[in-house]
Order: sequence, then structure tokens, then C-alpha cells
Amino acid sequence: MTLTDFILRIALALLFGAIIGVERQWRQRMAGLRTNTLVSTGAALFVSLAVMTDDELSPTRIAAQVVSGIGFLGAGVIFRQGATVRGLNTAATLWASAAVGVLAGSGLLVQAAIGTVAVLVANTLLRPIVRVINRQPMEDTEVEMGYRCHLRIRAQDEAAIRELLLKSVEQEPLTFRALSSHDAEDPQHLEVVANLAAEGRHDAAMERIVSTLCREPTVSAIRWEIVDDSERAEISL
Repeated sequence: MTLTDFILRIALALLFGAIIGVERQWRQRMAGLRTNTLVSTGAALFVSLAVMTDDELSPTRIAAQVVSGIGFLGAGVIFRQGATVRGLNTAATLWASAAVGVLAGSGLLVQAAIGTVAVLVANTLLRPIVRVINRQPMEDTEVEMGYRCHLRIRAQDEAAIRELLLKSVEQEPLTFRALSSHDAEDPQHLEVVANLAAEGRHDAAMERIVSTLCREPTVSAIRWEIVDDSERAEISL
């Protein structure tokens, strides 16, 4: 590989990575312009090293190591927010950006350009389709959701509130997983915790239950939350 070829490949890898990164930066994702540009350029540099050395250092072996390394970057941008996992698309974009860099570093410049267009199509043209699909109501059998309701009540009214809670849940598409009471900081009050499950999202049902309970004078505080898989596993043990 001549110096001119090397400069051309690295420059195009940088350009292709920047094109991918601009779309990510525009949407204010964690891995934006600089990250995608660096990933693509770095991948091209590693593969160029293999191309410029003896046959023992195969470009395909270097490419495999690049793919492994991208796993660490991808793991860094994936996080959990409540019941939702975020960052998967950003991690996938980084992975694809590395692939574009590998192609450019290997001298497959046309293929690298095609890969860049494919990544942009996936991140832009497919977005409206995803939104349409997400608007569709999810089937009840798709996923089980866990809910938790916290109540602060007068200790003397515990039996009445538990009975009202049971009746309220029976009228909704929810089932009990656990119901417990424990002393509050104030000895005259109790904390009641109800763990519930539902087939699919039923946030409106939780709101109806809370609305019914909060009208009771004995209830001084009430809130509900979505319970993630790890917490539900602990409840079922």
C-alpha cells in the first residue's frame, strides 16, 4: 500500500464515520459525530496496519479483533431506564460504523460507501415505520409487567384498606403477587405495599386503583411504580 492509498483510505473512513455520526449527533445520542468518526477511523487504521505488514497479520484477523473491541464501547452506551432498555440502536450504529471503517481500511471503498448509506437508511428511513409500529396496541400476552403500589395509612384502618385494595384490583386486569404491611416512622401509621402483575401495560388501571384509594381519609400518601424483572424475581422467591 502506497502512502497515497493509505491517506485516501483513512480519509474516506473518517468521512464515512462522520456522515454516520452527523445523524446521531443531530438526534443528540450519546455516541455522536466524534465517537462514530473515531470508531470508523480507528478500525481503518488497524486494518491498514495488517495490509501494510507481512502475511502473518491477516486483515481478517485484525477485523475480528476490532469487532471484539467495539463490544466494550457498545456496552458503555446501553443502560436501563425503568422497564425500558436504551442505547441499543446507538451501540448497533457504533458496530456498523466500525464495519465501514474496516471496509475502507481494506481498500473496499465502494463497499464502504454502500455500507454508510445502509446505516443512514436504517437510522432515518426506518424511524417512521418504527413509530407507526410502536403506536399499535401491544397484545396482552406479549410481556408480563410488574407494578408496585405504596400506601401510607392509619394503623387502625389497615383491615378496611386492604379489603378495599383487594376489591379494586379484582375489577382490573391485574393480579396480586404479594401484599405486606410494616410500621411507619410514626407508630400511628402503617406502610402497605402491594406487588401486582399484569399481562401487558396497564398504567391506566393502576391510576384507577390509586384514584379510588386516595379518596379514603385514612390514606395520607400513595404512589405506584413499575417493577423491573430482577425485583419481580425476588418477590416470587
